[in-house]
Amino acid sequence: MKKQISKYSKFIPYLYFIVAVAYWFTDVNKNEGITAYPILLIAIPFVWQLIKPSKQLNFSLGIIFVCVSSYMILAYLIDFFNIISFPETLSNFIILGGMFVFTNFLMSLWMIRNSMKKAF
Repeated sequence: MKKQISKYSKFIPYLYFIVAVAYWFTDVNKNEGITAYPILLIAIPFVWQLIKPSKQLNFSLGIIFVCVSSYMILAYLIDFFNIISFPETLSNFIILGGMFVFTNFLMSLWMIRNSMKKAF
């Protein structure tokens, strides 16, 4: 049982980002229509990692999303501590946005850990 869990746990970050892109696509598609379809291009590297894993792509995705997540964490902390005041509509999403930001960061670190684990 533990062996199966560890076998499939390496796919969790990719599935998380695919689900996040799908949610983002459906949300934008409701409002914008056909212009939302380029968002689906973001999911291609994650789907590719599920089909044919690559160490270089895995490490690159991890580094890119750690950088993006770090930027989002910085923006979240600025909003949380009211360093810069944002409109009330943006402040309403502070709890859900915080969970999303920190989960993105953890999944990115998990991808880097998986690529480092394979390298050694």
